Amino acid sequence: MENNNQIKPVNINDRVHLDYRDIWITLPKGMKPFEEDKIAGSRKVVNHVLASLPSYPTDNLEITNRTIPGPEGAPEIAVRIYKPKDSGSEKLPGILWAHGGGYLFGNIDSAGQWPIRLADQVKCISVVVDYRLAPEHPYPAGLEDCYAALVWVVQNAEELGIDVDRIVVGGESAGGGMSAALTLLARDRKGPKIFFQMPLYPMLDDLNITSSSYEITDERSWNRETNISAWGMYLKNYKGKETPIYAAPSRAKDLSGLPPAFFFIGDLDVFRDETIEYSQRLMQAGTPVELHVYSGGTHAFDVFFSETDLSKRVFSTGVSALKNAVSWKNTKNT
Repeated sequence: MENNNQIKPVNINDRVHLDYRDIWITLPKGMKPFEEDKIAGSRKVVNHVLASLPSYPTDNLEITNRTIPGPEGAPEIAVRIYKPKDSGSEKLPGILWAHGGGYLFGNIDSAGQWPIRLADQVKCISVVVDYRLAPEHPYPAGLEDCYAALVWVVQNAEELGIDVDRIVVGGESAGGGMSAALTLLARDRKGPKIFFQMPLYPMLDDLNITSSSYEITDERSWNRETNISAWGMYLKNYKGKETPIYAAPSRAKDLSGLPPAFFFIGDLDVFRDETIEYSQRLMQAGTPVELHVYSGGTHAFDVFFSETDLSKRVFSTGVSALKNAVSWKNTKNT
């Protein structure tokens, strides 16, 4: 392996996509390493920014807030359900969605456009999970919440109007890492069958040794130092121990038996290389994979610059990928 310590940071100003370059260069450089004793203040700022971003219209959707049983011995979990109003008695694909936020931030109010857009445009039922966050609740708390929600969705599919043969998991950034981990956990526990996965620019690798993890240091984006500090808090109970594959899916040696996947990533994202490598390894293990790498794309550009043509193209591609997936016939069961 090359000596990645010699890799120089990239100048994102020179390479960021023209669709939002003028906005990018005016952004404050505030993404610094997070400190555990100041996480409440950081969370307030981040959640405020996320909540202020443009939203996707929900006129065509029924929105229900519920609490569901958590993992054994843990608190109940809040979920938000988006269901097309015109679904009638038809069983629809179900999407379990994990929000982003570096395993430290975010909630069901800041889950972004993807679960809503997919519910509306693909005609699915999206269930967004308000999983517990580090550092107060380090791994495996959040993942176990998501797994409990997955089990709940399957067990209550009839009431929810969900087709149990078309269960999808997805999420952005940390939520993408969570959804990838869920597929591994469900496989190894012989739990609910997941039909399709959508780990969008996922947070998969705690090692921080890829080229892109050294290249992306700009404090206007999730960067090397913020990533290292977030992983440290998420894995605080594993210092000096081997990181479980369900915390950092990139560490999994066996990627066989996992559901088809859709990924996208910007080439100026700290997670670029781990996303590409993980998707390649899935393909090598026999899993159908669709991967898109967007030139000039920074981390979560679809979230922060959702009104640009680039982001609209990404949304259209993701919607098309899921439409294609849920229309497949499960030939193994026919």
